[in-house]
Amino acid sequence: MSDSYLQNGPTKRQTGEVFDVACKVMLLGDSGVGKTCLLVRFKDGAFLSGSFISTVGIDYKNKVVEVDGSKVKLQIWDTAGQERFRSITHAYYRDSHALLLLYDVTNHASFENIRAWLAEIYEYARQDVIIMLLANKADLTKQRVVSRDQGEKLAKDHNVAFMETSAKTGLNVDLAFMAIARDIKHREANSTTADPQFNIGQYVESQRERPGCCS
Repeated sequence: MSDSYLQNGPTKRQTGEVFDVACKVMLLGDSGVGKTCLLVRFKDGAFLSGSFISTVGIDYKNKVVEVDGSKVKLQIWDTAGQERFRSITHAYYRDSHALLLLYDVTNHASFENIRAWLAEIYEYARQDVIIMLLANKADLTKQRVVSRDQGEKLAKDHNVAFMETSAKTGLNVDLAFMAIARDIKHREANSTTADPQFNIGQYVESQRERPGCCS
């Protein structure tokens, strides 16, 4: 990658968190697809049930995870999906190392809008940004209107990794963030060598769970 993630040895910030590698992750997608719920599930292991206020503008949370003996700090930015906040969101694309792009499997419009989100990513984000497409709310099988095959095809068309997730059950939520942490750590460790690049798509394909297997 063009700029290094690695700190000079373990680094301690005001929060008391010690880490070796740090990266910025953004959650993107239409309003209501479950970005905040996904983040809370990963950060706190909880599900935001009932009604809650939609994200206004942008917010973030930090979590330090361990990958092969190294501590990776994920600074995860939760963005508002509404059109009026897009100009705010655009300003954060350039510094992001990874983007999790979500749609709601019960909302076809959120799936159709993925192409527009990808167009914004290609315009504003760095060329080597990690992109993962997440089909969220996979637990709502009776309300589903977007099939897994449709999601996989879209991801394949744009050469991005794909998983179905559920913030409610936790399906593949940890895997999504840990795959990014593993990719970032691998890129940093191999930045000066000729080792093959970690393939995040192959990794999530081998590790992901299918909806219904863990409910």
